[in-house]
Amino acid sequence: MQDPNAKLRDEILDQVLGGPAQTEPPLRKAAANGNGLPADLQRLVEKIQAHAYKVTDSDIARLRSSRSDDELFEVIVSAALGASSKRLFAGLRALEDATEEA
Repeated sequence: MQDPNAKLRDEILDQVLGGPAQTEPPLRKAAANGNGLPADLQRLVEKIQAHAYKVTDSDIARLRSSRSDDELFEVIVSAALGASSKRLFAGLRALEDATEEA
């Protein structure tokens, strides 16, 4: 199935994960992928990608001693975009598979 929003989505992902920011692009890309992160961020990113609604103020407060609010924001947005992309692609594959079977 063709994704009518692919171009816009790819532009947004490129800007968020590779554009200028407080954090380096490899860190934002690792957050989007959910692996290769520094140990202090791994747990937060895993929680965002699996169960974002379970992220608490204490999860963020724990990281504020070593990370700025801007850094945390960028990591959180990158992790959320990565998780949403994985779900989108899974849904598009499921639709394509269902269409082929019909």
